[in-house]
Amino acid sequence: MKDTAKHQGLRNQLVSTLEQKGIIDKSVLDAIKKIPRHLFLNSSFEDYAYQDKAFPIGAGQTISQPYTVAFQSQLLEVKKEHKILEIGTGSGYQTAVLCTMGAKVYSVERQNELFKQTSILFPKLSIRPKHLSFGDGYKGLPSYAPFDSIIVTAGAPFIPQPLMAQLKIGGRLVIPLGEEVQIMTLLIRKNETQFEKHEFGEFRFVPLLEDKN
Repeated sequence: MKDTAKHQGLRNQLVSTLEQKGIIDKSVLDAIKKIPRHLFLNSSFEDYAYQDKAFPIGAGQTISQPYTVAFQSQLLEVKKEHKILEIGTGSGYQTAVLCTMGAKVYSVERQNELFKQTSILFPKLSIRPKHLSFGDGYKGLPSYAPFDSIIVTAGAPFIPQPLMAQLKIGGRLVIPLGEEVQIMTLLIRKNETQFEKHEFGEFRFVPLLEDKN
């Protein structure tokens, strides 16, 4: 589990790239500067870990491109102690960014292989989500709701109703919507029944899978 001065230098370069691409949230950039992304990847990708690219991580899933992680994190407007529901733990890198930003993260993963990997990895890196769970992200985590914000890290054909219900009034839900290509979508809950919707262009994600059984 080595993190060297060379890795730190590469992270600094990555942060400069993200700033050039328009990421301005200092706490997002600081988190990306701190987190050893290479430890979230298969070691064969280690040399490429700080390029602004997505990579496969097993179970047919990917670790999102750093720009995508930063962009979604910036849209959440994370404050310290915020309760955040993450749908799709994946490699755990996005979880780590949110934890490093001071959020209380509740994360759900439906691939058992990835759930087991992150359960082992987080303690080694002193990353402490409030709750990791293996299950169907479409259902959210009603027993821990409401949440200050919700982030979905897989492409969804529609916004799952339970997630909207688990968002605090004033809360933010960030979700990539669409089948082949997704539109990054932000919903802000205005009151019990109304949501304000904003769209932020095209992104590519693996699909959000719903439990069919």
